Amino acid sequence: MPAASNPTERSERPGPPEPPYLRIVAEIRRRVTDGELAPGDPVPSVRQIAREWGVAHATATKALNTLRQQGVVRAEPRVGTVVAEGVHRPTAANTPTAAGSPAPRRAPAAEPELTRDRVVRAAIEIADAEGLAGLSMRVVAARLGVATMSLYRHVDGKDDLVQLMIDAVYGELRHPEPPPSGWRRRLEVGARELWALHRRHPWLAQPHVLTRPLPLPNIIRAAEWMLAALDGLGLDPTTMVDLHVLVHSFVQGLGANLEHEAQAAAVTGLTEDEWMDRQLPAFADLVATGRYPVFGSVLRAFARTGYDLDLDTVFELGLRALLDGHARVIEERAGQRTRRHSSE
Repeated sequence: MPAASNPTERSERPGPPEPPYLRIVAEIRRRVTDGELAPGDPVPSVRQIAREWGVAHATATKALNTLRQQGVVRAEPRVGTVVAEGVHRPTAANTPTAAGSPAPRRAPAAEPELTRDRVVRAAIEIADAEGLAGLSMRVVAARLGVATMSLYRHVDGKDDLVQLMIDAVYGELRHPEPPPSGWRRRLEVGARELWALHRRHPWLAQPHVLTRPLPLPNIIRAAEWMLAALDGLGLDPTTMVDLHVLVHSFVQGLGANLEHEAQAAAVTGLTEDEWMDRQLPAFADLVATGRYPVFGSVLRAFARTGYDLDLDTVFELGLRALLDGHARVIEERAGQRTRRHSSE
């Protein structure tokens, strides 16, 4: 007859190991509770968590999603995930009752039905915080707390999802109606709205290739509004489209630097200023060769006055120069029409 099992031995047997994402959640909560991370401070990104804890991106995303559901962190546009206000104080769920036991947890609210719109919005939030490099179907599924395969009932795959994301964010454009009078003012307004859109969604410049335009309703709506500024000026269709593409490519090209900077900061862990400080000796060595006199004089001037590359300032400067060029082209075309009519 087998010996009776010992209840004490049964109680001391180790249980199943704690899931990795819960260990990450506990550690980040500890940092917040201990004051290492204050309200508004950025918390480790998905890529940083994956690197620090040696886990997959989907596990890192699940950890951040759990912290977000617990109210410990929140998404901050153009910044990433930050500590929410007030989470350093003990929550009711963790406060002992008079009997010394934790207060009972409330049953979680039922999740809303999974829809295409929810999938797209979750993907946009991930891309805004982590860039397109941090986006995958598994990561989106982890954010929504669903099985990865369930996403395919709503989107065909990542490429399809990215196109839906682009169309959704272009839908945020709100062109004034009635539009401003004059072609230049209208293009200025449209370009500034487009720049603000890239500011909100730094990843937007990456998947949109000018030579392969996307047949998406909200992109065509934006193009329609901009092309209408050039309509009725006597320009041929090719010139109209070329001038529109110049404005769009200017905004898109400048906007690409927003995503590149976010990626560089995530990979190196350095701010722009910290990175530049490390490059100054190499720049000084190049100037010392004497082969770059103008660059050297500019750099020496900056040593006295300082220089901060402000993309918003560069945008306004570039837009003004670009539209000055548009005006020249429009004037030339008008002159050509006048001369042609005179000769007839």
